[in-house]
Amino acid sequence: MLAHLAGSSARWAPTASLLVVNLCHRFVESPNLEYSEFAQYDLGQAVAHMTVQAQAMGLSSRQFRAFDQAGLAQEFGVDPDWEVTTMTAVGVPASAVPADRTRRGRDHLRWPAPNA
Repeated sequence: MLAHLAGSSARWAPTASLLVVNLCHRFVESPNLEYSEFAQYDLGQAVAHMTVQAQAMGLSSRQFRAFDQAGLAQEFGVDPDWEVTTMTAVGVPASAVPADRTRRGRDHLRWPAPNA
């Protein structure tokens, strides 16, 4: 995931406790609709509520778009009906990060999500 960050986000995003890739179900299978005109709005609402929850838990969050969307979608095998839209970095302030913190590897990520 980190290989797809743009220079501006690569300077700080790798130190976040969590990086969330935000996707929207842009294209739908429907005889009357070619795409979901509300998918990006719905995603924005979901991410906004995630940031409010993070704040309530004493965490900070930052939404950003400085990354290679197509490269990320290809690496993780994102279905073409879904659109990699933004990312959100979530974590504690840098001064509160424990020195012995470790990251989970790529093997812990799954697509599609369980129960999808």
